[in-house]
Amino acid sequence: MSAPTLTAEVTTRSHILQVARELMQTRSYLGFSFQDIAERVGIRKASLYHHFPSKESLGVAVLVEATQRFRDWAGTREGPPERQLRSYFKMLRNGLGAGSRVCPAGSVVPGWDCMNEEMREAVRQLRAGQVQWLTGVLRQMPRVASPESIAAHVFALGQGALLAARATGQASDFDQAVAPAFALLGLPD
Repeated sequence: MSAPTLTAEVTTRSHILQVARELMQTRSYLGFSFQDIAERVGIRKASLYHHFPSKESLGVAVLVEATQRFRDWAGTREGPPERQLRSYFKMLRNGLGAGSRVCPAGSVVPGWDCMNEEMREAVRQLRAGQVQWLTGVLRQMPRVASPESIAAHVFALGQGALLAARATGQASDFDQAVAPAFALLGLPD
């Protein structure tokens, strides 16, 4: 008897997370409510509290999931560092949906002063994981003098390019924003 309930709860929780992630990426964290989630999932608003006690706890869960997805993705990268960096930009552009979406962490930053510390820490962890991975990749490139600084720059560039493309609705604006980094880092076409 508990197995079907567990499956239903896991499925409902996963659906809630999926909808929340989509709304965060398209409307921003401040641009949706629990009511919006409940309507899209097809449950009562009060039922959301069974899975997440607050909007912040839901936001944290989305960010923790995004961090884990990045770790899983990064764990599959192989080959020369130039190919890995190109793959990172491709993941941002195509995986996150440049032109129509932003990174879940990027969607939270405009309301930074309204967030609790747990939410802020989840954003920091997502950033730290990506910057750490980027640093490791850049260390493999002898001509990169300061891998840590360049990694922070690449992360910020990717986030900014996603925002620029979202503002215009054009993925090509993402491409235009990151093109100078491709040239500076010697990333092949």
